[in-house]
Amino acid sequence: MTEKRLLVVDDDEIFLNRLGRSLEKHGFTPTLAPSVAEGKLKAIETNPQFAVVDLRLQDGSGLDVVEAIRKRNPDARIVMLTGYGNIASAVAAVKAGAIDYLAKPANVDDIVNALNALGTAKPSPPENPMSADRVRWEHIQRVYELCNHNMSETARRLNMHRRTLQRIMAKRSPQ
Repeated sequence: MTEKRLLVVDDDEIFLNRLGRSLEKHGFTPTLAPSVAEGKLKAIETNPQFAVVDLRLQDGSGLDVVEAIRKRNPDARIVMLTGYGNIASAVAAVKAGAIDYLAKPANVDDIVNALNALGTAKPSPPENPMSADRVRWEHIQRVYELCNHNMSETARRLNMHRRTLQRIMAKRSPQ
């Protein structure tokens, strides 16, 4: 069996390590990078056949890492992950060379299916996709975190009343 060199780039250290271990169990040989700069360097050093790259990193855009990987290995299979899913960033990721675009929190099986899809074949849809309520909850939590846990600022950015947001946040996360 040939080695499946994989580059994982994400600035969330816990997620990065957990994803690296999980993908190793699926037969990949992961190299981990916590930043754009290190991701570009590791792309040159390891010449990965596969990559999982976060879109927004502390020191820049994951699209720069995708381009560096493509320069080194045009046939690399790259999956873009993001907590900020929107059509414009999905189009930019695909134009840069990503084969798939998944919203965080992505299931390891979905990532593996995307990486292992043959040729231009699309990976099969997830077995248990997140419910719409769960996606909404995750988005609200992410914006709340980005606003440094400021409820008023989060409500303003989400274009909702602060009291409504407080009621949503007081409930348990949906499944």
